[in-house]
Amino acid sequence: MTGIRLDGTAVDVSEGVSLLAAVRGAGVELPALCHDDRFAPAGSCRTCLVRADGRIVASCVTPAAPGATVEVTADDLRALRREAVEVIVSALPPRALAPGNRTELARVCRSLGIGPETATGPGDRGGDDSHPYVHLDRDLCIACGRCVRMCADVQGTFALTLVGRGADTVVAPGTGGPWAQSDCVACGGCVDSCPTGAIFEPGPVPGLTSASPDDPATSTRTRTTCGYCGVGCTLDVVTEDGAIAAVLPARDGPVNRGHACVKGRFARGYRTSPERLTRPLLRRGGRLEPVGWDEALHHIAHGLRAAVQEGGPDAVAAISSARATNEENYLLQKFMRVVIGTNSVDNCSRLCHSPSAAGLMATFGLPGGTDTFDDVERSDCLLVVGANPAEAHPVVGARLLQRVLQGARLVVADPRAVGLATHADVHLRPRPGTNVALFHGLAHVLLAEDLVDHAFLRDRAAGLPELAELLADYPPDRVAALTGVPAADLVAAARLYGRAERPAIVYGLGVTEHLHGTDGVRALANLAVLRGAVGTGRGFGVNPLRGQNNVQGASDMGALPDVLPGYGKVTDRAVRARAEEVWGVPVPDRPGLRIPEMFAAARAGRLRALWVVGEDVCATDPDANRVAQALAACPLVVCNELFLSETARHADVVLPAASWLEKDGTFVNFDRRFQRVRPAVAPPGEARSDFEIVHAVASAMDADLGCPDPAAALAECARLTPLFAGLSHQRLDREGAVPWPCPDPVRPGEATLYQERFATSDGRAHLAATPYLPPGEQPDDQYPLILVTGRRWAHYNSGSMTRRGGNLALDPADHLDVHPDDAARYGLFDGEPATVTSRHGHARLLTRIGVETAPGQVFCAFHFPASGVNRLTSDHADTVTSCPEYKVTAVRLTAGDGPA
Repeated sequence: MTGIRLDGTAVDVSEGVSLLAAVRGAGVELPALCHDDRFAPAGSCRTCLVRADGRIVASCVTPAAPGATVEVTADDLRALRREAVEVIVSALPPRALAPGNRTELARVCRSLGIGPETATGPGDRGGDDSHPYVHLDRDLCIACGRCVRMCADVQGTFALTLVGRGADTVVAPGTGGPWAQSDCVACGGCVDSCPTGAIFEPGPVPGLTSASPDDPATSTRTRTTCGYCGVGCTLDVVTEDGAIAAVLPARDGPVNRGHACVKGRFARGYRTSPERLTRPLLRRGGRLEPVGWDEALHHIAHGLRAAVQEGGPDAVAAISSARATNEENYLLQKFMRVVIGTNSVDNCSRLCHSPSAAGLMATFGLPGGTDTFDDVERSDCLLVVGANPAEAHPVVGARLLQRVLQGARLVVADPRAVGLATHADVHLRPRPGTNVALFHGLAHVLLAEDLVDHAFLRDRAAGLPELAELLADYPPDRVAALTGVPAADLVAAARLYGRAERPAIVYGLGVTEHLHGTDGVRALANLAVLRGAVGTGRGFGVNPLRGQNNVQGASDMGALPDVLPGYGKVTDRAVRARAEEVWGVPVPDRPGLRIPEMFAAARAGRLRALWVVGEDVCATDPDANRVAQALAACPLVVCNELFLSETARHADVVLPAASWLEKDGTFVNFDRRFQRVRPAVAPPGEARSDFEIVHAVASAMDADLGCPDPAAALAECARLTPLFAGLSHQRLDREGAVPWPCPDPVRPGEATLYQERFATSDGRAHLAATPYLPPGEQPDDQYPLILVTGRRWAHYNSGSMTRRGGNLALDPADHLDVHPDDAARYGLFDGEPATVTSRHGHARLLTRIGVETAPGQVFCAFHFPASGVNRLTSDHADTVTSCPEYKVTAVRLTAGDGPA
């Protein structure tokens, strides 16, 4: 800390802060129309003038020097600031200061006594309303540059620029065309930063941005956590008259820091969609018809009792939801174990990150990332593997890109040249399905060139002799032959990672969704162990990016067939005893069915009832035709949903559920932070939260689950497992975010793991000598191409939410990315339909020709179920966890949309 005198009063300020920050920190209002705390100051608008040690300076670019004497409120300074603002305002049309305007500029003018009569500009420069979420009113642009710097310095998209000269300077998309056709990814940062309303979100409350706080007399802010991906962005939901007026990224959000993406910031149109389910539906005579809750619940209870009577408790299964809160997942798994008497409960981590849980637990002892993202962001070398965070996790992608632009080295391992790969020092493009060989090749170089931490390996690791023996068979030349990655690139990447002082690994589904996904996670973790980059401060470990908002938490809460809350094995007598003491009933000791096993059991007639909560398994699970057959064969299928999804269409009872904007509880993000979720608005019609629905079904079966509210559910979970013993809603309300493990209510959670010992039985990290094995499918003469599936920036999972709103205008159809060589070979043209056929089914998509994919590979997303993409994928799955091999499917292409 350092001291200054501010208008005669001694003030302590942090060392290195600007005078602007010091003044505002002391509670003194000071305008700064070109400034935003999220990027470096410019000092161009001259509206923040103060006197420091006798000199008039722009406070935003002047450091608070120790002992400085600073004047802010003197009349002459106020007059200078007023003149600067008047010059800016004079070029604007009168509507810039219209009564009720909430922009930052309007607020500054009111504080300086500047009235609407000062704004005398002609107002004839036009605008751009081509984009569904971001509109431009050029007449209000003051060329402050905040939007341009927000786009470049925070988002890293570089979609905006300033054009024109002098008084005619105005912001414009860098492409020169309409905003909707630009590189804009609709993060909303320009909207939030604009001080005048020149860039704004169309809607009922113009000027309502984080740059201009809402009027507390007419609106309410609710702090919550985003319900889309697993980044865990903190959002403020502004409501007026019971409706959502805006969703704003919180400046103090621990992960997003005032930033957001198109989904969390804007994609809320689904909430008021006319297709939203508002009443229970019951199948009668082959048709789903609206009924009351009592009738629906009676039918479910009768069906569940019948299933247990006919086939025993294991004839019932549930698929819990990675979109539901921790408390909802906890309650559902408790219902299955306490009321039904089975461990057959699973969640969608089975389809994405179950290999992460298995691999990380086997290597380090706990099934989560090793470090906080704040630590990862301090890395001097980032190894990003099988992930496209620029599209799938945009806020994380933007922060990683910022780090790279600041000088960190970047190695990307991904078959496609997208996102961060375009900024990489080395881009490794392995053939899909060859990850294990690639990681062994990197490890071979680390050992061969002595880029390892011998003391760490001696004192804190196990398995080095076995791994070294295996790695002898993976020299760069052989790995190049297996993976298609040039040996020189492999060596260069290994040296960058091996010579870094603080390396970090970030990975995604490109590592896990393989036949040998768990082996891939363990082989990747070997690199961090060899470098001593876990739990030592000399690196930042291995960190998975989670795709759904609460996929980590769903597993944490025990919505898995082989573990209870906190990952205690159901086969462990002591773990069951602890749960039985809390729940008061015996806990089944045999692992239940995994999701693929549930479908197989249904097709075989052994599964008599299936409860699917918030997952569209017909659209997102592999080999979708077989999934539909399983649902058709199961006598009772219950589905909690927002819309009549493809899965809901196969259900016998459909229960209308609340969305993340309408419920109470907690989520766990990708770096293990518990964060609060709070309802901003009420659910529509008769829709209920999943928490209420589980209680209602239990009550219909004459069972009492306790846990009358979400806070009580988390408190009960804390009593059950030491991993979460220090967590509560009250603590999260005070502290905002708390990572697990958190065994003590008065001590911080462990953001960085393994600083003293690993959580394995011997306290060591376990290196894995797992040989490379080929993927489940290989291309051949009949199916010569490899299909990889993944996410695109504008949509989310099956698209049930993002396709009901403006995102559909940004990305209206499914595309198949094809290399120009393959397009020419198969007679495909850009924008024209193509039929994709695999050994399992076919899909029809629009061709998009480009070099992002390598020859012999094609890519598509799974956001449009009608395209049938998941009818293509096989039933090959990770040999350890049953995670599907979404990333390797052999296909052929046919021009047009005729027969395959």
